[in-house]
Amino acid sequence: MDSAVLLLVLRAAAGLLLLAFVAAVLIMMWRDFRMITNEVETRKIPRGRLVVVSARGTATPMPGEVFPLLPLNSLGRGPTNSIILHDSFASNEHALLTMRGGQWWLEDRGSSNGTLLNGYAIEGPVVVSSGDVIGLGQLELKLELE
Repeated sequence: MDSAVLLLVLRAAAGLLLLAFVAAVLIMMWRDFRMITNEVETRKIPRGRLVVVSARGTATPMPGEVFPLLPLNSLGRGPTNSIILHDSFASNEHALLTMRGGQWWLEDRGSSNGTLLNGYAIEGPVVVSSGDVIGLGQLELKLELE
């Protein structure tokens, strides 16, 4: 009879340990879910904006139009870009404007007509700051950061 009681106590202890393990896993998953949800919501908050300064030819958007910036912004004619530019002189994937290490970076994506920063063609990724003017195709966009 002693071995039967001991076996019952061991089974109950194993069951309780299994339930504690499952509860710990669920708590960790819930914390990860909340952390990821907060991260996604933070990424949706605009970090600044691009304002159209000038548009030559048939390029649209029109001067004064504003595009809010997120941590990752692709600019170009293609429908997959986060900022779509209706300009026949802009490439499908023209440029990339990203926040990295607390700084904004502008990078040309191998466009046909190149990307200008304050009137000068950029060769590789460059740091940009508030007030800089980005030239893409027939458009000039002013960077306004918060």
